[in-house]
Amino acid sequence: MTSYQGKKRSARLLARSECHPMVLKLKRTPGIYLVGFMAAGKTTVGRLLADRLGWKFADLDEDIEQAEGRRISEIFDTRGEEEFRRIEHDAVTKRVRAIERGCPTVVALGGGAFNEMKNRTLLTENGITVWLDCAFDRVCARLAGSSHRPLARDGEKFAELYQQRQSTYSQAEFRVEVVSDDPGDTVEAILALPVF
Repeated sequence: MTSYQGKKRSARLLARSECHPMVLKLKRTPGIYLVGFMAAGKTTVGRLLADRLGWKFADLDEDIEQAEGRRISEIFDTRGEEEFRRIEHDAVTKRVRAIERGCPTVVALGGGAFNEMKNRTLLTENGITVWLDCAFDRVCARLAGSSHRPLARDGEKFAELYQQRQSTYSQAEFRVEVVSDDPGDTVEAILALPVF
């Protein structure tokens, strides 16, 4: 074997061993959690990804609205963000427990769910976290005319929130840049990650 071939083989083995713990983790707790800012496409991409994998799909905000019998914006307006975050953590915990029981699921999280340390820890220990990194101008274009996002009502605070959350999202195990408005492109990028 030439030196070049030996190096190439070593690189392949290293790459395989580096992703091996991730593959084992996904087998043990088959959950893929999509994190990122609002309008990054987590729900649309999540549905397509789940379909491609033959897994179940869950949208955490939909879980919350169904359990509470009201929209997220109403919960924010009537009970405040702190109470919403408590409800959200309960919903995260419930989803993770279902996945632990052997229900492979792609979960789209709300924009602020990953910001909470207890959620981050729970998700990271029980599946794979993937950050859909969507540029701010693309987020704004997608939200133009939208009135149902409580944290997007004040433009200046919205931009600050986007910047603040970037460092938290970067703690996800993988980052996939949203480079187009075709969700299929993002799904292909996720499927190319070294976890399957």
